[in-house]
Amino acid sequence: MRRAAVLPLAACLALAVAGARASDSRDPFQSPQWTLVHREALKLAPVVFDSRVKVTGPAFAEDPMRVPIAFDASALGEVDRIVVAVDRNPIRTVLEFEPLKVRPSLSFRFKLEQASPVRVAARTRDGVWHVGGTMVDASGGGCTVPGATRRDGSWSTTLNRVESRVFPGLGGSGGRVRLRVMHPMDTGLVAGIPAFHIESLTLSDGARQPMLRLTLHEPVAENPIFSFDLREAIERGMTVAGRDNNGNRIAAQVTP
Repeated sequence: MRRAAVLPLAACLALAVAGARASDSRDPFQSPQWTLVHREALKLAPVVFDSRVKVTGPAFAEDPMRVPIAFDASALGEVDRIVVAVDRNPIRTVLEFEPLKVRPSLSFRFKLEQASPVRVAARTRDGVWHVGGTMVDASGGGCTVPGATRRDGSWSTTLNRVESRVFPGLGGSGGRVRLRVMHPMDTGLVAGIPAFHIESLTLSDGARQPMLRLTLHEPVAENPIFSFDLREAIERGMTVAGRDNNGNRIAAQVTP
């Protein structure tokens, strides 16, 4: 009799778990483009929609060339890679982020072509992508018009110049680093202007050990600004290095 009582309970638990997994697999935005994002950006790896991945952005993008977005996946624990993608952009993948020695959180700006879900997918050590997002409305055209420095021709005088600022954390622990890299970040979707964008950025500590890596794509905003949070106290000797898709190098010291 004990055995007969246990089996139905186990079956009910299995059904409950299966039901939870099924609900986690449904796209909360019900976007037809989600299957493309899953294939292109996440390579069809296992996915769960997870409210612990916090994503914030404007309800309406007043400037579709510079849409602010911020995310924080710290509640997941260990995260080895994060991908940001926009369903309805002509180029869907915006950036990829490896938070090696920093918190899995970042704020930056990107170009938005039309109203779209903005996705942030954080991969945990088990290989599962945990996806959060927000819906941003827009008048459109962010990816298909030239940036300000491209229009006035000033981009060539500041190309790949790096500006940095460090904000100490409370009690000497942690802190925030803000980087700005001057670059036109051309998408290649404007007539007569080929794709020209930063491909990679790496922040390293004083011992030249990588603290984070960024892989950037065309939808990142012109003259991009990135803000991220350190896990430990700010140290001297941090550097940033990278390159764009034309082979131009980026190298600078980050001064506390």
